[in-house]
Amino acid sequence: MENIIKPKKEMLNYINVFRGLAILLIIAGHTMQTGAKGSLINNISFEIWTGGTALFIFISGFLFQHLSYKFEFKEYLKKKWTNVIIPYFITAIPGIILCLTIPLIYKNPFDGLNPFLQIPIFLSTGRVHNVPTWFIPMIILFFLFAYLLLYLERKNILYKLLPFLFLITIFIPRMDIEPEYVMNLDYFHRYLEYLKYVFSGFIHFSSMYIFGMYLSKYKDKIDVLYEKRWVFIILMLLTSAFDIFLNHSTGIVNGSVSKIFLTIIVLSYLKHYDETIKSHEKINHWLDVTAKYSFGLFFIHWYFVFAFNQLFKVEKVLPVTNLTEFFTSNAIASLRYLFTFILSFLVLFIFKFILTKLNIKNTRTFIGV
Repeated sequence: MENIIKPKKEMLNYINVFRGLAILLIIAGHTMQTGAKGSLINNISFEIWTGGTALFIFISGFLFQHLSYKFEFKEYLKKKWTNVIIPYFITAIPGIILCLTIPLIYKNPFDGLNPFLQIPIFLSTGRVHNVPTWFIPMIILFFLFAYLLLYLERKNILYKLLPFLFLITIFIPRMDIEPEYVMNLDYFHRYLEYLKYVFSGFIHFSSMYIFGMYLSKYKDKIDVLYEKRWVFIILMLLTSAFDIFLNHSTGIVNGSVSKIFLTIIVLSYLKHYDETIKSHEKINHWLDVTAKYSFGLFFIHWYFVFAFNQLFKVEKVLPVTNLTEFFTSNAIASLRYLFTFILSFLVLFIFKFILTKLNIKNTRTFIGV
């Protein structure tokens, strides 16, 4: 049988730009929160800035389907090992060191356990040593189900599951977890709680991954969504308001529902104005650079959030009890955002430069860029 060389699919500019914007929102979610826990200001801040993970997962599903024309399971897993899992291990090193050397400051709930047992716990859950990277154990589950997802798609079954999956996202919020939530448990059950956090994220966000695949396969649907954009804008505002109310009155928070509509809105606008964005070369260039650095930024930005908080003696969520504190907290949060983004970017740029000088071609294997 002759080998058939399949033409390489062009990278979609509007998805590339979307990826750059998504990482900016994810960093904002970890730097821009203000208000005492349970306060209305905190609930509003949480709703506005957090939930960028939903966008990132949607993009992952979109790109998976977009490149599925050349899918071979073994080769696919090999590339994910090289470009996702290995850089995850490498960029985990600072977090592991912090967990083992300053466990109380870094809030390591597994302090006291044998370090050789702690390290696999950190890497298999992500959340402890580098808070945002719980995403990696979760996305690995999607990698493992890749063959099944494409099989169900080709059998015209997969997208029929979307209404059910969206119901799960709407009515089953993500599990929340912080170190202090598990301190009354033994080490084994602490570990189980962190594993549950990963699996609950997988179940909660499955709709977004498969929705990304759906809109990738039927890209013309994105134009239809743009025509109805005002419906989705209203739905986003309504679901955001309801989520704030629910969080403030009951403590139950979802946050992902409004991000479904935000995803639709941003994607449809970016596709509709794709040529306009490309015509503004400088803007498109910097968005492209941010997109290329997005995975690396995702891997290391938490370390700079932690460094800022320690350096300036501020809390992860900045307190607000009066109008003066409101403006002060938001100013500090904005500085923390800039500090985190700029230093993360510079560190990645320097490491990429050094690795390139060492004739290492695939620098993504080391730093995700």
